[in-house]
Amino acid sequence: MTKPRGMFDDALLMARKDLQLERRAKIGLGQVLPFAILVLLLFAFALDPDRGVLKQATPGLFWVTVLFSAVLTLQRSFGLESEDGILEALRLTGMSPAGIYLGKVTALTLELLLLEAVLAVGVAVLYDTHFIGIPLLLVIAFTATLGIAGAGAVYGALAARLRSRETLLPLLLLPLLAPVLIAATRGCEVSLQREAMSGWPWAALLGIFALVYLTLGSFLFRPLLEDA
Repeated sequence: MTKPRGMFDDALLMARKDLQLERRAKIGLGQVLPFAILVLLLFAFALDPDRGVLKQATPGLFWVTVLFSAVLTLQRSFGLESEDGILEALRLTGMSPAGIYLGKVTALTLELLLLEAVLAVGVAVLYDTHFIGIPLLLVIAFTATLGIAGAGAVYGALAARLRSRETLLPLLLLPLLAPVLIAATRGCEVSLQREAMSGWPWAALLGIFALVYLTLGSFLFRPLLEDA
């Protein structure tokens, strides 16, 4: 007798599917990564006359670039699924909606973490940034990225069904992620020793944001999938 699939089995299957779709479509490599590097370059050129301002603003510029790149990633990936009828097909598979959601979050988190690693190299070269407090930086990057992916998967599925998803997704998602941007920026500032305080409370706050977004997303993804 075949053992029935559980939520985490569905999540693993969905994450594998999304990563394979990314490998074939090359959304991150061909579109998002060049866009993110170009944004970093523009910031460097705009603030070059005063290197002190550039160095001080590095954490905020980094996370703004990550947010813009995440929106672009969501638009392209969910746009492809909507055009091919994948979201509707997922509803008919009998897979757990929470598992589908968690799989999408997992794949998006991995893609964004890889993007952030490349951007970190760009920041080190373009902004002359020396990374210290590595453990705190890694925790902040993971929890912030998990929060972005948790909220982004819900709003990406919501916007995919709308005609004007290219403009509505940023308008819906970016205000929701403003607390993540603030906490990640402040935590990175502390980690880079630009603030004389502990950065771990900011990491804990990011963890709370991620947990809230993931919990709400697990419940909200079922009606979104049923309306696909």
